[in-house]
Amino acid sequence: MKSNIMAQVKVGMVMVSDGKSRPQPMRLQLCENMLLLQKEEIVNSNITICHQEPPGDSRERIVKVVRQKIGGLGLSIKGGAENKLPILISRIFRDQAADQTGQLFVGDAIIKVNNINVEKVNHDDAVNILRTAGDEVILSVRHYRAATPFLSKSLQRCRNPPPEEPPNRAKDDDLWRVPKSPHTPQASVPIRLERKWVDVMTIQLLMAYLTRYMLDTDKLRPNAFEIKSQDGKPSAVVHCDDASMLSEWIKHISNNILQITTQHIKSLNKSLSPSDQILYLGWVNEGTLAPQPWYKWHQRCLALKGAEFYLYSTPPQTLQDFTNCSSVYKVYQSMFRCLKESEFVDERQNCFMIQTGTSETHYLCAETKADLLRIETAWHRATYNAVTKLGSKTFSVIYKGKTGGLTLDWNMGFALYDTEAKCYAWSYRFSQLKGSSDDGKTKLNLHFQNLETKVIESKELECPALQSLLYCMHAFLTAKVASVDPSFLRGM
Repeated sequence: MKSNIMAQVKVGMVMVSDGKSRPQPMRLQLCENMLLLQKEEIVNSNITICHQEPPGDSRERIVKVVRQKIGGLGLSIKGGAENKLPILISRIFRDQAADQTGQLFVGDAIIKVNNINVEKVNHDDAVNILRTAGDEVILSVRHYRAATPFLSKSLQRCRNPPPEEPPNRAKDDDLWRVPKSPHTPQASVPIRLERKWVDVMTIQLLMAYLTRYMLDTDKLRPNAFEIKSQDGKPSAVVHCDDASMLSEWIKHISNNILQITTQHIKSLNKSLSPSDQILYLGWVNEGTLAPQPWYKWHQRCLALKGAEFYLYSTPPQTLQDFTNCSSVYKVYQSMFRCLKESEFVDERQNCFMIQTGTSETHYLCAETKADLLRIETAWHRATYNAVTKLGSKTFSVIYKGKTGGLTLDWNMGFALYDTEAKCYAWSYRFSQLKGSSDDGKTKLNLHFQNLETKVIESKELECPALQSLLYCMHAFLTAKVASVDPSFLRGM
């Protein structure tokens, strides 16, 4: 299995966005169990010229910076009250204290230093406060996008680390220190720039969610897809040059997701009995009727385990999660049906419906036709497991004015037990059923063929739990059909 996953490794250039802002060029690197989104940086030995992507909002953040003996805080600042600007981080030095936090960005405005408000202080005072703040410095920062023009010259300029003497006021104030060496001349050293791919985002592929549809809608993204980690964070929209590139990326990523998820299911199944195995675990979308005359789609995780199916908002991580699911239903008390295109409610394809014995209807769709086929196959296998484990099920009915019990039995078939006479009034094999009809309320007609006379014999029943009876009957018949296919059973 590992060699198959490794065969899916792929690297290529695409455009990536968050679905709202303008796409940026990035490199995708598909690894064994993760997808890396990488951005090119131009760096020298000490300074990062193009830092990682800053936060997209302006919420206040608290960041702890541990001052280094060599390098100090590892950042430079600009601005101040005399410039009618906040105190702005203008540079972050590679591998120094600020850079190691991973939470500070060029363009961040420093609001507080160890609870000392610096929003209205001048530049020199801010420098002194930062330099005397101690070894552990708590910074309150907020990203300040308006600072981009002010800092642009600083970002474009690259210079050597400053000497220990006071900084030049025409330049940034560098809050770091590098000891002088008597053997190191003060002459300028040529700057060597290099290009490096830096990880911007890592999406774990176990139960990752990949879709071409725009959030909550039936609209496809043109030559683009969205991929999220299983908890929805992080998330990225990947734009491809053409349909061929789009198809290739979706194919490779989907294959890795499927194989990793399959391995995860196998590891969970080691602790389960053969009749209680997990047969399917994957993402679907559920359509619900919105106030407007269209459907709104919600991400769901569908699981088939033993005799039950589950619907989650987030995937189950452990076997314990299966015991805590609020939406769980018996497979043999539910009806699964793939829908025809004429039955679709909007532009979403690969739709199916699950109706439960509790009168709930779930209108769902799979991302691809292959996904829908896997769900349908897993449902039939779950139905077979559920019915064979159940063995038989009896429903209270009225036949010819008398109370009785209609039993569906895996070995015997249909059998009506006369409660008053305390004996079976009739019985038929499942294969003898040639048709059925109902009024949608309580009345059910079953049509059996007599094996000897070949005559069709109809039985009219009144059943208070008609829907549950119909779903259970369908489950037994589906399981019987599955049982005559040896290859189907071996696949379980």
